[in-house]
Amino acid sequence: MSNELSAPGTSPRVPRPGTQKSSGSATKKGERAAKEKPGAVLPPVGEEESKNPEEYQCTGVLETDFAELCTRLGYTDFPKVVVRPRPHPIFVPSASLSEKPTQDDQRLSTSCSLNSLESKYVFFRPTIQVELEQEDNKLVKEIFIRGWRVDDRILGILSKCLPPLSQLQAINFWKVGLTDKTLTTFISLLPLCSSTLRKVSLEGNPLPEQSFHKLMASDSTIAHLSLRNNNIDDHGARLLGQALSTLHTCNRTLVSLNLGFNHIGDQGAGYIADGLRLNRSLLWLSLAHNRIQDKGALKLAEVLRPFELTHTEVVERRRLLLEKGSQERSRSPSSSRHGDSREKSQMIGVSSIALVDKPEKMQAMKTPKGLSKKKEKPGEVVKKDEKSGSGQSPTQGASKKEDATKSGKGKVTIPEQKLSKGKSIKTGSKEKRSIFLESELVAEATEMVNPLLEPMEHRDGKVFMPGNKVLLHLNLLRNHITEVGLEGFLTAVRYQVQFSKPKTSSKGPVGLLWLSLAKNYFDPQCPTYIMIQELMLPRDPVKAKLKEEEATDFST
Repeated sequence: MSNELSAPGTSPRVPRPGTQKSSGSATKKGERAAKEKPGAVLPPVGEEESKNPEEYQCTGVLETDFAELCTRLGYTDFPKVVVRPRPHPIFVPSASLSEKPTQDDQRLSTSCSLNSLESKYVFFRPTIQVELEQEDNKLVKEIFIRGWRVDDRILGILSKCLPPLSQLQAINFWKVGLTDKTLTTFISLLPLCSSTLRKVSLEGNPLPEQSFHKLMASDSTIAHLSLRNNNIDDHGARLLGQALSTLHTCNRTLVSLNLGFNHIGDQGAGYIADGLRLNRSLLWLSLAHNRIQDKGALKLAEVLRPFELTHTEVVERRRLLLEKGSQERSRSPSSSRHGDSREKSQMIGVSSIALVDKPEKMQAMKTPKGLSKKKEKPGEVVKKDEKSGSGQSPTQGASKKEDATKSGKGKVTIPEQKLSKGKSIKTGSKEKRSIFLESELVAEATEMVNPLLEPMEHRDGKVFMPGNKVLLHLNLLRNHITEVGLEGFLTAVRYQVQFSKPKTSSKGPVGLLWLSLAKNYFDPQCPTYIMIQELMLPRDPVKAKLKEEEATDFST
C-alpha cells in the first residue's frame, strides 16, 4: 500500500499540452533564427562592389537607371519617372447624347472621378515627367522637373542617366531651387548629353549672382533658352547682352530667348539692344512683362534700323578687312597680280590729282618719271607713295596696310585713323566701293560673315551699319512704353518694310515679321500704334496664311 501510495506522489507531473507545445515552438524559432542570422550578417563576397553607383552601367532607360542609382546611393523615397500627362480633349456633347445617361456612362463617370481624385494627391509627390517618342515608347524626348528641389546628389545621378538618352531634346526645370553652384554643375552636364539637346528652360529659379549668361557661352549648343520669372534685373540683363555679342565674341547658336516676367528696366533693355548690334543668330526675343519704358524702347528700336558705329567698332572693322584681304591674297597667287595692276591704275589717277595745283613745269617733269618707274619697278612707286601722306585714297591706304602687316601691325593703325578723320566726299565713295568688294570676298569664303564686314553707309563722315534684319519676333507686351517709344518703333518698322520683303527675297534675312506692343501705357486707338499694326499685318505669316485660306474657301 505504501508503495502504491508513494508511486503517485513520487511520479513527475505531466506537463500541460499548451506548455509543451509552446516550448517546442520556442526552440524551433530559436533554431530558425540561429540559422537565418549568419546569412543576414555575412553578405556574399562582392555584393558591396556591385552596389557601387560609379560602376553601374546605364541602359538608356531613364526609369530603370534613375531608380537603380537612387537605390545604390541610399535613397529610400525618391522621385518616380512617369510619363507626362496630356490634357484631355474637349468634349462637345451632341444632340444624341443629350438624353439620359446609360448605366455604362454612369460607371465611366464614377471611375473618372476616382482617377481624378487620386491624381490630385499624386500630383503633389515629386516626379520626373518625361515625354516619349511616338515611334519608340522607350526613347525619352523631353524631361520636366517641377516643384521639388534638385540638389547636387540628384544632379550627380542625372549626369549618369541623361547622356545615354540618344533622343533627348529638351530639359525643363520649374521652381527646383537652383543656386549658382548647382547651375554651374548643370551647365557642365549639358555637353555630356546627346547632340539633339537644343532646348533648356529654367523658370522660377532666381539666383543671387544672376549667372544665367553662362548658358549662352560661345561654345554652347543651346538653341532655345527660356528664363522667365527669375527676377533678372538690369545687372543680369547686362551679362545676357554681353553673352549675345561683344566686339570680339558672339553667340551663334541661340535662336530664341524668353526673358518674360522679370525686372528688366530701361538700362537693361539698352544692354540687350547692345547685344543685338552684332548678333546675327537670334530670331525670337521676348521681353514681355518687364519694366521697360521709353528710353529702353528707343534703344531697342534703334537696332532695327541703320545705326552709327562707335569708334572702337570702326577700328575693329578695318582690322578685319585687312586680315581677310591678306588671307584672300595668300590663298590665290593670281589675285596679287590683279591687285598690282589695280594699284597701277589707281596710282596714275592719284598722281594726276596730286599734281593739279603745281606748276606746269613740275607736272611735265614728274609725271613721265612716275610712269616710267611704274613700268620698270612698281615696288619703288609704292614706297614713294607711302612717304607722301596727301592725295591717297582709302583703297590705296588699305592695300598699303596689307603689305605693312607682314612687317609690323603697330605702324598701321595710326595713319588709317588720320585718314578717316580728314576724308573727302570722293574718297568716301571709293572707300564704299572697295568695302563692297572686300565684303563679297569674305561672304564667299566663310559661311557666317561678321556683321562688321557687311556693306556700310557713309554719311557726314560717319559709318552706319544696316539695322538688324535677322530678328523676326519681338515681344514687348505689358511694359511701360508710351507714345514716345512708339515713334521709334514706327521709324524702325518703316525701314524694315522698305528694305526687307519676305515674299520677294528668297535668300538672306527677311526682317521683323511680328511685333507685340499691346498692353502698354498708350491708348490702343493711338494713330502711331494703328499705323504700326497696319504695316506689320501683311508681314505676319500666320495672319497672311489665314487670309489666304479664307480667300480660297470663299472662292470655292
